[in-house]
Amino acid sequence: MSQGTIYGLVLSGGKSTRMGTDKGAIVYHELPQREHLYQLLEKICDKTFLSIRSEQVNELPGGINFILDNNEFRGPYNGILSAHKKYPNVAWLVLACDLPLMDIKGIQQLIEERNTGKIATAFAGGESRLPEPLCAIWEVEGLKLSISHLINGTSTCPRKFLIHSDVQLVVPEQEQILLNANSKEEYNEAILKLT
Repeated sequence: MSQGTIYGLVLSGGKSTRMGTDKGAIVYHELPQREHLYQLLEKICDKTFLSIRSEQVNELPGGINFILDNNEFRGPYNGILSAHKKYPNVAWLVLACDLPLMDIKGIQQLIEERNTGKIATAFAGGESRLPEPLCAIWEVEGLKLSISHLINGTSTCPRKFLIHSDVQLVVPEQEQILLNANSKEEYNEAILKLT
């Protein structure tokens, strides 16, 4: 694979406990959100996949590529590193399924500002300008280092890993694309912005 190869991954294997319903199945744009983001990534990435739990397989329409979570790691790293294990020689453009305002322009900006010499290129939003690990391009080296970090470290948080790593930070042209809808209140906020 060339260094420019990017596979897309929509993380949709979480339990959605704060929302109370599967965040990937919520419809904001005429399709379940995970399928909407999948279609956006398909337009740009060399190959695209959904990251899911085994019990979600029967919920997917035909023709969708998916990678089952291996359950070797906790939290979002579970999906990211399951994908890396299956295809270890490509960079992964990772999007959480709870980004209802993400659009094609935002994804294109992330790709245009990608720095393959860093371990990841991540959007950095809000006043804190902290890296958004679930809206980022993870390079092969960054994923390898993540595994070492998880085996030897005390934190399973991908954001903490990126904060202490050599990362290309990208300030989104439209800040709202980073709105995470993890709760009913955030869902309502997203709906208001979409209308």
